[in-house]
Amino acid sequence: MKHIIRKFSAVALLATGTLLAALALTALPVAAGTLSPSVLGMFPKGVGEVAYADLKSARQKPWFPQLREQLLPGNFRKFEQFLVSAGIDPNSQVDEIAWAAIAASKSSSEQIVGVALGGFDPTSTESHLKQQKIPMTEVSGFHLYAFGSGSGAGDIFFTFIDSNTAAFGQRSALQQLLDVRTGIAESLLSNDKLNPLVKEANGNGTVWAVLDQGYTRIAMQQLVPQASQFPQAQTIINRMKAMTINVQADSGLDAQFQAVCGSSDDASLLAAALQAGIMMRRYQESQSQPDLAGALDHITVSPSGDRLTVDAPVTQDQLLSLIRSKALATSM
Repeated sequence: MKHIIRKFSAVALLATGTLLAALALTALPVAAGTLSPSVLGMFPKGVGEVAYADLKSARQKPWFPQLREQLLPGNFRKFEQFLVSAGIDPNSQVDEIAWAAIAASKSSSEQIVGVALGGFDPTSTESHLKQQKIPMTEVSGFHLYAFGSGSGAGDIFFTFIDSNTAAFGQRSALQQLLDVRTGIAESLLSNDKLNPLVKEANGNGTVWAVLDQGYTRIAMQQLVPQASQFPQAQTIINRMKAMTINVQADSGLDAQFQAVCGSSDDASLLAAALQAGIMMRRYQESQSQPDLAGALDHITVSPSGDRLTVDAPVTQDQLLSLIRSKALATSM
């Protein structure tokens, strides 16, 4: 066991890095949110990451405003600015959001596309946008409004699908969503690798996320850049197939991180390294971040077959203390 821990010291760092990132990314709360197949079925087949947040429940938590800027994707914040400029109040009219990432290719950068669910008045909003002379393009019968110049690759576009659904994202990604919507392209529901994991995660937390193999590797490399110095650790990371994150919360929260590893041996080795990493971080933080150290005490790591499950429960007092100390912010 000592040999394993030394050999995978880089992966050990993954424990706290991933867990803290999971807490920061999923510290949204309460009852499980479930997306209907009709909403999930709007996303393109080739997305590499799918995530969901029940904002209506999240807003009921006193600590949500303090973490909000860290939790939501940057494009959604731009989308919210767009809604405000169009006379829509995101805090009262947007109840849920779901978003997906399309990996970068040789010819394009990463693209993000999302949908906001709530109550909208498309006719009134579009009239307001026309008065403001916001650039508009019609695609497949949908009116796409540009937040920005309307010509930049990073511009965010927005359109109403119906009175309960608004879609946003870069032009290319939003076009792909509309192609699925109009039946031109295949949807996420036909992705035989990602969709089964989405079904597992959906309804199992107010916030959940699913990453495919490519995005799992990227997440691990970003969290543990030192892993490249340890070939065997990097090999395990490269063999990982997917990652899911779910959060259940009441007075506190319980974040569950599950890795789909390349084999049961990989899961066992990674579990040993994660446990060592948690112990190491617990010792390091015991003086400077006692609340973080206390939270680490309750983390459990459980390998089962090729799956590795990590449960990270945090009480509300611990979470508020972590927010005040910015322990979560610095881990992102």
